[in-house]
Amino acid sequence: MTIPIYQADAFTNRLFGGNPAAICPLKEWLPDETMQKIATENNLAETAFFVADGDGYKLRWFTPEFEIDLCGHATLASAHIIFTELGYQKDTINFQTVKAGVLTVKKDGDKYTMDFPSRPPIGIELPNGLVEALGGKEPVAVLRSRDYFLVYESEEDILDITPDFSAMSKFDTVGFIVTSRGNEADFVSRFFAPGAGIPEDPVTGSAHCNLIPYWADKLGKSKLHAYQLSARKGELWCELKGNRVLMSGNAVTYLKGEIYI
Repeated sequence: MTIPIYQADAFTNRLFGGNPAAICPLKEWLPDETMQKIATENNLAETAFFVADGDGYKLRWFTPEFEIDLCGHATLASAHIIFTELGYQKDTINFQTVKAGVLTVKKDGDKYTMDFPSRPPIGIELPNGLVEALGGKEPVAVLRSRDYFLVYESEEDILDITPDFSAMSKFDTVGFIVTSRGNEADFVSRFFAPGAGIPEDPVTGSAHCNLIPYWADKLGKSKLHAYQLSARKGELWCELKGNRVLMSGNAVTYLKGEIYI
């Protein structure tokens, strides 16, 4: 059996930037165990699998460790491959997902705009050991949605964070978002998910489901410009629309080939 595979860099307009994702178009679902093994073998933050479903697609995402409930960059990368490699003619793709409902991606000039659920984080008490796991600097606020969400005073604070991944992996969470106002963007962030096999994620769409409503409220505006400050860098144009968030970015294809099973 052969399965097509593509790899694309999302939230960037240049190769070797943004966040790489593997994309596997399927005629029908493979066994979950097989999809997990493929994702583990790829060893990228996410491998996306999709199956045609009427006018749209059913979509699932796997980290190297487990299937995840929501992934932005692999959704954007999947849409990019459908538009550029699979001959899709409409300007909007509907993805049906199990835990995040219907996600849409619209081709908008040289960018793709994703429509995702807003997941505002809620303030919590600081858990024991969390500050130490993130390098020791006290945040100005601690919140949580799916992931821990820590706010710092400055972009320099975000860049200076030196995580202890072993300590972080002991917390009951998918990931950790750290964020502040930006020097050139409205806000900046980094994202860590060592328990999911992703020490630091280059650009994280699902984290922006938390970041967009938080910063829209703090800054008093609905349209925002964001940078994720990983080594590969990522850039997003964001908008809060009620209980939804829009995230726009570029994507570029890195490779295409076949998997032999």
